[in-house]
Amino acid sequence: MRKIQLMNEEKRDATLALESVKEKQGPVSGVPGKKLEFRRYLATTEAGTYAKLSAQPGDLAQALIDGDPEIDIEQVGKQVGDTQTVFLSSKGEVLHASPKLVDVLFGPDGAERERKPAADIPANTNEKESPVRFTPRRMPKAEVVTKFAFRRTIQIKHVDGLSFDFLFKMAKELHDKGELALLGAGSKGRDPLIFQENGSPYRGFLEGRVDGQKYKLLLHLSNLELRAPGAAAT
Repeated sequence: MRKIQLMNEEKRDATLALESVKEKQGPVSGVPGKKLEFRRYLATTEAGTYAKLSAQPGDLAQALIDGDPEIDIEQVGKQVGDTQTVFLSSKGEVLHASPKLVDVLFGPDGAERERKPAADIPANTNEKESPVRFTPRRMPKAEVVTKFAFRRTIQIKHVDGLSFDFLFKMAKELHDKGELALLGAGSKGRDPLIFQENGSPYRGFLEGRVDGQKYKLLLHLSNLELRAPGAAAT
């Protein structure tokens, strides 16, 4: 179970559960009542690639007309099972050690500004010393959906009776006001949310829904702000 350390406006924090929100299943391909399986098959071997065939002497076009040199009868068409990632050099050679990653920064004009060794960025959503903060910054729902594109949504859930009260209060406040709260990491709650090491940084918008004594807290994550061309960043 994934967890998040969340602090409210009274500076009280709790360890809570995270759960991905599942999308409703749409139309399913295939024959009704039968399970659809996707399988992968080998299309060619390395010897049948264009690079290998074109390096051989003779007229490649004529060779393709006369026969099927790109097809290995013993291999092509076999079902492909589990695979592993293999890094290749610029020459197509297998690398037996992971390459060194480099961060390349580009300016607004597309020109390269800086190049430096990539640094490991730790996750910051489950730190007791610096929990994610429920900030006083609020935005109306209608404004948020027109300014940001959401990449994913995560539900924050209680793990006991005390954390139920903790989260219910947050959800009711947001539900009654029709607002979304901005969540931030770091000592001042201004840093983006990073859920795993070297993961993507996100802005977090917390939505609360209440129905009687039931609640739902949805954390909408965005790394893309929608702006008109030429508009200044907010």
